[in-house]
Amino acid sequence: MVKVYLVEDEIIIRQSIKNSIDWEKEGYEFVGDASDGELALPVILKEKPDILITDIRMPFVDGLELVEQELSRMVKAELPDIKIVILSGYDDFEYAKQAIKIGVAEYLLKPVSSAVLLEHLSEIAEKVRDEREDLALKKVYYQEMQENEELIKMKFLGELISGKLSLADAMEKGKRFHMNLSGPFYRIILFKFIQEDHVQAEQSEALAEAYEAVGGYVDRFRDVFRFQRGVEGWAFLLTSVEEDMETQTKAFIEGLKAVIAPFDTLTWFGGIGSEVARIRELRYSFREADKAFAGRFVQEPNQIISVEQLNFEQQDNEFDANIFGEINQFNQIITRFLSNGSLEEVESFVGALFTEISEDHFRSLMIRQYIIMDIYATVLTFCKKLRKDAGVEGEVYGQWEGIRENEKILKLAVTTAESVDDIKDYIGTLLDHAIELRNTVSGRRYSDIIQTAKERIEQDYMSEDISLNSVAAEVCMSPSYFSSVFSKEMGKTFIEYLTEVRMEKAKQYLACSSMKTSEISYEVGYKDPHYFSYIFKKTQGCTPKEYRAARKG
Repeated sequence: MVKVYLVEDEIIIRQSIKNSIDWEKEGYEFVGDASDGELALPVILKEKPDILITDIRMPFVDGLELVEQELSRMVKAELPDIKIVILSGYDDFEYAKQAIKIGVAEYLLKPVSSAVLLEHLSEIAEKVRDEREDLALKKVYYQEMQENEELIKMKFLGELISGKLSLADAMEKGKRFHMNLSGPFYRIILFKFIQEDHVQAEQSEALAEAYEAVGGYVDRFRDVFRFQRGVEGWAFLLTSVEEDMETQTKAFIEGLKAVIAPFDTLTWFGGIGSEVARIRELRYSFREADKAFAGRFVQEPNQIISVEQLNFEQQDNEFDANIFGEINQFNQIITRFLSNGSLEEVESFVGALFTEISEDHFRSLMIRQYIIMDIYATVLTFCKKLRKDAGVEGEVYGQWEGIRENEKILKLAVTTAESVDDIKDYIGTLLDHAIELRNTVSGRRYSDIIQTAKERIEQDYMSEDISLNSVAAEVCMSPSYFSSVFSKEMGKTFIEYLTEVRMEKAKQYLACSSMKTSEISYEVGYKDPHYFSYIFKKTQGCTPKEYRAARKG
């Protein structure tokens, strides 16, 4: 409803206006009245009326003074859209000019009948509703764009690193995201906060704050662009018209580390790709960054390193067979990858792992046998836990059998593999099966998370305050991570699903109750009935009134 507040010093006139109109019936909420501006001002600030009706002259603060001085400040600061109706017993053109100058919606001479006042109020209320609808539309549009924007940008990143986009195509598509990709030098950096499966609420909050801080930091750069990679964190695209890309990269990374530093409870890792001179060569930079990024499983966390740095560190750290005396450390590397790695990273991980081990040690049958079977045992232990958590039915059972089948293959590999590459292939196949099993189980875990989110929406859909951020906090995820998971699992965005739930509830009310459309609007989470009607027609193809008539017809 449209809120109305009245300021009038003449009690007879004030009572007449207040009592001669059935405000609720006419679609208004009368939120109060006062005899002078001094008494009115604090109530106006509290109630935030849409329409203020005020006398032009009154004790302490007259109408124009109220409007011109205190109220003007209030309008600018807190109520920029308030509509002011001036009542005056003075047929004075100068007052009218003043009123128009300060943005008064109507200037009416007293005495004014309720019918005349209602006529003018009706026009003003329509403007209020139109402005509300525009604001609500902008809000929803912004929310939808926020959710969809990252998904579209992820697709754009895929196109960039495919090597199929020309510079002209990339620049044209980049305009949507305000990206200037004119180059001529480019580099990809991959970055991720390492989030455990079971994150405490406090850590989830810190993670959300860290994501926001990093996003804000990157957005300050005109030549650095960020892309979400779902659960895999971010890809940063650095561009430069300068020849010294190395200096730019170093400065960017140092600044990024400074932003991350306060979040000392979180772990993170980054991989730096090579510098390239063409958009079409970005795939090479991405490939290098991805290889370095895979190093997070064999390296200490909280680093941002290149492939060159990774290989250098691995060469300096000469492998000794005695390392397997520290079997727990080795197992942790494998388990860490199985917990957080992806199918796309298997090849890079196996390469990093074997560089860490050194090919020389595979010349010994005994050491080769020990290494391969230990990898298998570690993977098997990981998968047994997954199998126990998920059961052995359906798809999970099939994937488990695939892993068990690899036992025979790996035993054969111990004695028959002709090269290290053969062994890599065997282990890569094993890891593929294990990650597929994990993804199936994770899908079930995500199903639990999605179910919790759906239950929260079902419970609080009528609240205007329900949002992606609040529900993400409920399931202990960062908003971006939750948005990605929700869209992937549900096939629609959070806003789309929330709107769908609200519309289904509205249809139930329309079909099974005699409630007014305005009442149903409030019941399903929309404070503005006009906006509710707009959304209903947009999603259902008819107005609430038409839907009710068709149901009863």
